[in-house]
Amino acid sequence: MSRPGRLPVESTSEQRIVLHVDMDCFYAACERLREPPLRGEPVVVGMGYEPGETVGAVATASYEAREHGVESAQSIERALELLPRREADPDAEPTAYYRPVDMSYYEDVSEEVQSVLAEHADVLRAVSIDEAYLDVTDRTDWESVEQFAGELKTEIADTVGVEASVGVAPTMSAAKIASDHDKPDGLTVVEPGSVQSFLAPLDVEDIHEVGPKTVTELAEMGIETAGELADADPAALVDRFGERGRAIYRYARGEDDRDVTPVGKPKSLSRESSLPAEAGGSRTVREQVRTLADAVADRANRRDALYQTIGIKVVTPPFDINTRERSLSGPVDRPELVRSVALDLLAEFADREVRKVGVFVSGLSFSAGDQASLAEWDGDSDGTEIETHTNETDTTPQSSSGSRRLSGQTTLADFR
Repeated sequence: MSRPGRLPVESTSEQRIVLHVDMDCFYAACERLREPPLRGEPVVVGMGYEPGETVGAVATASYEAREHGVESAQSIERALELLPRREADPDAEPTAYYRPVDMSYYEDVSEEVQSVLAEHADVLRAVSIDEAYLDVTDRTDWESVEQFAGELKTEIADTVGVEASVGVAPTMSAAKIASDHDKPDGLTVVEPGSVQSFLAPLDVEDIHEVGPKTVTELAEMGIETAGELADADPAALVDRFGERGRAIYRYARGEDDRDVTPVGKPKSLSRESSLPAEAGGSRTVREQVRTLADAVADRANRRDALYQTIGIKVVTPPFDINTRERSLSGPVDRPELVRSVALDLLAEFADREVRKVGVFVSGLSFSAGDQASLAEWDGDSDGTEIETHTNETDTTPQSSSGSRRLSGQTTLADFR
């Protein structure tokens, strides 16, 4: 008899072992990590949403909120009709806690998860803030992989404090579908030889590269499940969809020879924070920028990253996004320089109302040997100075507190 969450072996052929790790309702999980009383309660995280407002869209809804019809991409206005704010009417039922997206915080939590994953993988490919593929072929075998994946889930929960669902399969596409098979906190293992039988009853929309338009066109061909797609005439699929028709036919049959490959290094790192309306005052803003600068410098240090540009982002009423940045003559890892440059750039906004501030570093380099000496930042004997650049851009409302992290920033190439 097969074990729970594990599909039976139909072949003993040796194949790759791929894990797809998908964090469950990640933004909501992060908010619960920050506010433990939110655990077990309906939580809605909104893009372009500010506390007390009705504008914006749902970025993530916890499973408790989904039970009342709240869904991702739904308007906050509609979500509030289904689940009023707990703070506004604590005696009403049902209600939910609403929080704005805090991308910088979520990235910090994501980095902690990635650190755990990296210790368990031969190759790690992080494809978004809340999901990643792991090639663990040389770390375990098909007899032990369920225990291996279970221990990984436990370590993420114990070390970071968030839950993950994990899918295991010989291919990337099947592993991704498996991770969604038993959410939340699920673990599904699809062994070699079982991939096609696992996929067959699923809706065709679950297959890699099959979007809503393709679903409609496949339905016109009488194809609604992965099994029907796998049994279709590949020539007819190519006639209808070109080479993509051949690709989706192969995916439906469990054929996927893509390797798990790492994603490139980031081009910038940032932290930003909204300021309460009652906070006010240049001193409060400077303290916030100092804190953000230290956090960005620490993140760069933990990633062994050097940076050649230091900048700030300042949002002023109504939604004016201003960036100021300073390019250095070489890459450095100097937390005190990030702090001092950020505060110096902030001086321009001393007499202005500020709704949000951010600090970023860019022009990243990941070779410690490239670091320049401190003497260069004080000005060389020939009078070389650090160059400052200004951008005033974008007066449209932001989509979220973190999704437009470096809006309006000119790239480093523009300064050379």
